[in-house]
Amino acid sequence: MSKLGHLGARLIRGEVGYDFIGKRKIWYGISILITITAIVGLAVRGLNMGIEFEGGAVFTTPKTSVSAGTAERSAEAASGHDAIVQELGTGGLRIQISGVDTAKSDQIKTELAKDLNVPEAKINADLVGPSWGETIANKAWTGLIVFMILVVIYLAIAFEWRMAIAALVALIHDITITVGIYALVGFEVTTGTVIGLLTILGYSLYDTVVVFDSLKEGTKDITKQTRYTYSEIANRSINGTLVRSINTTVVALLPVAGLLFIGGGFLGAGMLNDISLSLFVGLAAGAYSSIFIATPLVADLKERDPQIKALKKRVLAKRAAAAAKGESAEAPAAQGEGDDFDDDLSDDDEGAAVVGPRHQPASRNRGRGRPSGKRR
Repeated sequence: MSKLGHLGARLIRGEVGYDFIGKRKIWYGISILITITAIVGLAVRGLNMGIEFEGGAVFTTPKTSVSAGTAERSAEAASGHDAIVQELGTGGLRIQISGVDTAKSDQIKTELAKDLNVPEAKINADLVGPSWGETIANKAWTGLIVFMILVVIYLAIAFEWRMAIAALVALIHDITITVGIYALVGFEVTTGTVIGLLTILGYSLYDTVVVFDSLKEGTKDITKQTRYTYSEIANRSINGTLVRSINTTVVALLPVAGLLFIGGGFLGAGMLNDISLSLFVGLAAGAYSSIFIATPLVADLKERDPQIKALKKRVLAKRAAAAAKGESAEAPAAQGEGDDFDDDLSDDDEGAAVVGPRHQPASRNRGRGRPSGKRR
């Protein structure tokens, strides 16, 4: 078995673990700091909206010896607007200029033909009106809001309302960070960006639901025992799915990193930059939020419940009593080989408050060591 697989098995059995819930204030602080930075970047720099949303013109030229830098300066001088120039595999150039109408585009096309030394008739011009971009933006917002509502309804039915709120906060957290990164690095927001954002929402939700499902199973009939608090079971649920989350995230990030750094960086593919940056940042933020934000937030909300509060008092009181008798009163952070977590959880007040290798009940040992057969 690989080292990571062996670690995962030990995490599931509870032999090792990290106190994610106990240190949740640290993660909250980090997330708040990152979110504030993203919001400030968004407010100060704003988003670099593509022509799909603002309208403009895209000029495609035939093969030319003029460099992309020279073409960019020529396009900006002719239009009075910022231009984005990309080299095509055919040797031509793709020149994108926002905020250009039909009359202005004809003038720009003529001047580009002179500066680039290509026939004007061979320059292809595509115009995008701002009304089309506004329609796309409105549909994107509508789709996002509908998605959020459906997520909350589904999680409230499948799990509970606290988990639905925590998942919604995690999704908003991921979107805010991703959009803020776009503002800070100045990447253009295109329809590819919108596709990437919608994709990471599904991934983030999947990773969160995996932890929630483990938490739901672990807290079944939780008030019928006095061995664990809700936060301890939540922490164990995170540790039990930790290796799975890491594996899923790494496997997903590797091809996206290839798109971003190789496809976008070396090959200069603009659309790859737009979609891969949102995927890369969103996937990483989604994995982070499902572990460090969503589940700790559920534990915080759940610990306010009167029954869970009473359970925590009983658990702590039982451990204090065990400590007074000289017995171990440690929180259940580890268990011995072969212990079953669900069996421990189902034990009622008859069991000890300590967690460790459990002894076999006397009834199970009765008759062991005595040879089978009839008495004489």
